[in-house]
Amino acid sequence: MKTGFWIARRFSFARKRFRVINVISAISLAGIVVGVCTLLVVMSVLNGFQELARDLFVSIDSPAQIMPLRGRTIAVSEALLRAIRALEGVGAAEPFAEGESILGSGDKSELVVVKGLSLSAHRRLMLMTKATHPFFTEGTVAAGGLLAYRTNVGVGSDVRIFSPDLIALGLESLLQPYLVPLLGIPETRVSSLFSLQKVFDDRYILTSDLFAHRILLLPRGAYSGIDIRPLEGYSRDAFISNLRVWLAKSEMRGVWKVRTLEEKYSNIFSVMELEKWASFCVLMLIVLVAALSLTGALAMTAIDKQRELFYLRCLGLEKPQLMSIFIIQGGMTGVAGSSAGMAIAWCVCKLQDLYGIVPLPSKSAFIIPAYPVCMRFDDFLAVGVTGVVLCIAGSIYPAVVGSRQGGEDSAEC
Repeated sequence: MKTGFWIARRFSFARKRFRVINVISAISLAGIVVGVCTLLVVMSVLNGFQELARDLFVSIDSPAQIMPLRGRTIAVSEALLRAIRALEGVGAAEPFAEGESILGSGDKSELVVVKGLSLSAHRRLMLMTKATHPFFTEGTVAAGGLLAYRTNVGVGSDVRIFSPDLIALGLESLLQPYLVPLLGIPETRVSSLFSLQKVFDDRYILTSDLFAHRILLLPRGAYSGIDIRPLEGYSRDAFISNLRVWLAKSEMRGVWKVRTLEEKYSNIFSVMELEKWASFCVLMLIVLVAALSLTGALAMTAIDKQRELFYLRCLGLEKPQLMSIFIIQGGMTGVAGSSAGMAIAWCVCKLQDLYGIVPLPSKSAFIIPAYPVCMRFDDFLAVGVTGVVLCIAGSIYPAVVGSRQGGEDSAEC
């Protein structure tokens, strides 16, 4: 292998009788650099949009939630919340009440999702959104901007919100009159409108957890789940892993489950992940074309070095050793091109992250001024390894040609 590496290096930099070989080799190397760099920049930008979407979702939802496996509520106590908050990596644990309800305003009605937040969760939301006034008070609600537009609701509008369970109670009250006192439809006022993320803006109503209990007809101490957030700077994957391990050891492992943000909005995040790897497959064609050009350059090198290969065969090199020369040469080109492409991509992404060199087409239409980027080690590893593998695969045919150029038998010497 050491001999093959030394000869491959000599073949790579030695002067060729046909200058076109050097030109094709340079084009192949440049194609690998451009392909790897372009692919990593595109994947980093798509990662950036994923992180942006995740940040928008965690304004109201959390990276992980404890949810019931069956039914719609869990019993939450202060002791349980203290136990969760004591876990490594956990920064906050707050119960929430969430469910579908019907919003009525004038002659319009809409199916909405009501989410009741605790006082601390409300304060965190104000801090994250830099709001100067509370979104809601004890008996009022905040409505999403798109929802308010469809229902002609504004700040100060009086609305009625009731759970579909109230309709079921109304039907039961026909046979059981003592249920009539429970049939009051909660009336409230919209204290603010919010614009956070399309999913929330389109369907969500935010209010206090106490008022949400009244709307959703939840018993005291029962909640839809627990929002759990990691400590600042703590790894999200490690935080979720710790949470799953704790639940697996607890007595409630068969009653509760840990649901991540990606699992709750799997349709959105799955499409974004599919888009990312579809881009990987399409843009990797650039590297594939460069690898095929490398195949031609190495095959021409094998023909150009026919005499040298014959001498090496006479000196005792076997066919596998002759083949290794070209395979190593292809691998060296792949490593050099992939390394250069990754280095350039890292510099471009870092500059974009720090200075926002490439702005978004319309700053008024987006909440950020420039394309977001998020570099991930596994993306760089996948692209780099794939680029090197394609180059090595492309050098197999020239290696076979080179072994034949050295002669079929050492007796020919």
